[in-house]
Amino acid sequence: MLTTILTLLIILSAALHLRAEYFGPRYHVYVFKPLTMAFILLIALQSRWPDFSRYKVAIIVGLLFSLAGDVFLMLPSDRFVAGLVSFLVAHLFYIAAFTSGTGLGFSWRALPCAIYGLAIFSILAPHLGEMKLPVVVYMVVILVMAWQAWERWSQTGQSAALLAFLGAVLFVVSDSALAVNRFRGQYASARALTLSTYFAAQWLIARSVG
Repeated sequence: MLTTILTLLIILSAALHLRAEYFGPRYHVYVFKPLTMAFILLIALQSRWPDFSRYKVAIIVGLLFSLAGDVFLMLPSDRFVAGLVSFLVAHLFYIAAFTSGTGLGFSWRALPCAIYGLAIFSILAPHLGEMKLPVVVYMVVILVMAWQAWERWSQTGQSAALLAFLGAVLFVVSDSALAVNRFRGQYASARALTLSTYFAAQWLIARSVG
């Protein structure tokens, strides 16, 4: 019941945030973006209460670093690098969660992730400039995160692992859309695509705790 209520609050808060991105007022962005992530964090916190497994703790810490990244990215001054580092650390904690109990998975599933990464990098590379190395490092980490979520689902067959894998895929989609908009050229639907997939990704990852 509590998860359902929190999910409805997430949808409402995310919708208000998205509306503010396009139509204002700007202070609604500062209110509803962190508020949406706070509700998502509560879903992970209340799942399996009071049990705090390695998986749950790693997901919670990852969500906290994601919240920090959100704050950096929405500030009026450009804090893109700080946001990038925050999300990179978040993905490292997600990797720690997805490999808990199963270990680091190695299979053919790494190949499609690598191919996707090379395709996105080829699109972005001419426009990255001095950001090339940080973006490459971030891309590798997020693709490893998605790969390990896929491996976990393959190994366990658990519905929770499927939720985490779907969340990881949506996270890759969201960050790809963000990167193309920032480095290749802005497009009108960028914020809608980036934010909808981002919040859905974090919600699915938080739900995987339960």
